[in-house]
Amino acid sequence: MSEEQRNTVWRFAMIFIVILLGFVAVLVKIIYIQAVERDEWLKVAEKQVPTIRPIKATRGNILDCNGRLLASSMPQYYMYMDTRVEALHQKNGKLFAANIDTLALDLANIVGEHTQAEYKARITNAYRRGEKRLRVCDHRINYLQRQALEQNGLIKRGKYKSGIFFEDQHRRIKPYGVLASRTIGGIYGEDGVGNSGLEKRFDKELRGVDGLSAIQKIGGRYESVTLEEAKDGVDVVTTIDANLQDIVENALRERLEALSGDWGCCILMETETGYIRAIANLDRDKEDGKYYEAQNHAVQRVEPGSTFKTIALMAALDDGKVEIDDTVKVYKDGWSYLGKSKHTDSHPKDTIYTVQSALAVSSNIALAKIITKAYDGNAELFVRKLEKMNLRDSFYSEIPGADAPRIEVPKDAVTISKMAYGYSVELSPLHILAFYNGIANNGRIIRPMLVSELQKDGETLKTFRSETIKSSMCKKSTLRDIRACLHDVVWDNNLGTASVRKWQGKIVARKAQSDLVPIAGKTGTAQMIIPRRGYSTHNHRMTFVGYFPEENPQYTCLCMIENPKNYPAYDAGYDCGGTVRVIAEKTMAYTGCYIYENDTKRLIKRD
Repeated sequence: MSEEQRNTVWRFAMIFIVILLGFVAVLVKIIYIQAVERDEWLKVAEKQVPTIRPIKATRGNILDCNGRLLASSMPQYYMYMDTRVEALHQKNGKLFAANIDTLALDLANIVGEHTQAEYKARITNAYRRGEKRLRVCDHRINYLQRQALEQNGLIKRGKYKSGIFFEDQHRRIKPYGVLASRTIGGIYGEDGVGNSGLEKRFDKELRGVDGLSAIQKIGGRYESVTLEEAKDGVDVVTTIDANLQDIVENALRERLEALSGDWGCCILMETETGYIRAIANLDRDKEDGKYYEAQNHAVQRVEPGSTFKTIALMAALDDGKVEIDDTVKVYKDGWSYLGKSKHTDSHPKDTIYTVQSALAVSSNIALAKIITKAYDGNAELFVRKLEKMNLRDSFYSEIPGADAPRIEVPKDAVTISKMAYGYSVELSPLHILAFYNGIANNGRIIRPMLVSELQKDGETLKTFRSETIKSSMCKKSTLRDIRACLHDVVWDNNLGTASVRKWQGKIVARKAQSDLVPIAGKTGTAQMIIPRRGYSTHNHRMTFVGYFPEENPQYTCLCMIENPKNYPAYDAGYDCGGTVRVIAEKTMAYTGCYIYENDTKRLIKRD
């Protein structure tokens, strides 16, 4: 073997020995760590595990039909200070001493919860104690306040020198205040789940999906590292028009305040589409007497009173049990079937009504006699007819907790006679509205809609279409007769319960009659049940539901007021019908569908 070959072998041998020794050293170190230092290193490892925190997704907005915010999550911030940061304590706290006065002054001027002296004392005391997480401001600050504070000389140095940092929070706000507040709904806490209204129904879509972040020590500093981005919630676009909502709510509030009613509900729906353009629910606060959105009465069932007479009469007319020109005799002393459950009228007299005029004057006796005669001994046929008109069916509502109708097969003719004028049955205002909207919509019953689409960053994700519940609620001849009756309710000055008020034979006030917008509809006044006393003759629930303009309906509107206090002066036609009249006139003027013609003093359809 030559000298060169021996040198090569020797070099490879040395390299092998070095590698072998290194391997042995590593193996020995591993054994040593496992046997001796294991517990110590496990403790170190535990400290290095990143803290996983959720990244809160921003809740989506709720918008009106024109894109205006009805509910939104606005960013707000808690302001904290870690007074232990090293930079604040270097050179005997020179940085802190040089900036505390200006910091306290800016806080006093921008946030204003305390004076400059109070802020300075608060922060200085925390600095001396070495507080890790001092909440500088008592409450959250908004984005503009944060921007202004970030111009402060100390804060501009960053959180690792100033110790000041901000934590994001999102607060749910309603820019229009109480407007449609109960329908929009609310959430648990500031960043919780929806607990009522649309916030609850579309909670999953609005909430989005939270992300994840980790707090890790990087380069000697703790940093937040995003592991998974949050997916913000989508926007819910409603059918509500904020301007029409304002019109409806103000009209209802004004009438409630005049009557001191317990609560009121008013709904405005677009006839052809079923879009709810406004929905107001106002309850009287027992302490201050003011009205607030507290319950969603629109979906809570009640005895409808005389608005149900239209429904009962439609059933009898469509079944051929009665003709619109038939006559029925009523008595000022009342009438009872087989001597049971006496029926009376609010304006008693001995007279003979046609079926059409009986509905116009809203005669309890006449309707009780008509329906009892038509369905005595065959109550199931009556209820089956109502079922065919979808009166017993509940329909999907975007408002959670909506009550289903209660219309049961009566066991005797007495119950049938009460059902004829709206007792022993229960419907929600929304169901009543949907039925009358069917009359206005040429017999087509459509589901009332509150949400038109879901959006993300302005792009439509899902569209909701009008849903036809019943394509034809009755025969065309029946519909024609019913519409004639509802016309007379408003325009027959001698009989119509929503026509005019007279004094000594002269007209002194108009009820639902409008010189601008022709309206047709029906009044309803139901006695309330008082616990342990039964039905009260002094406590009532008043309703008017109608459509306008009468010949080519664009909107259907319902107004219901519970327990007005000015007995016996209150009047469903004047109070509820008058409220709908105000809404109709302002609605048609706002929408621009009609223009005011000076010559005729009426609104006419725009070409």
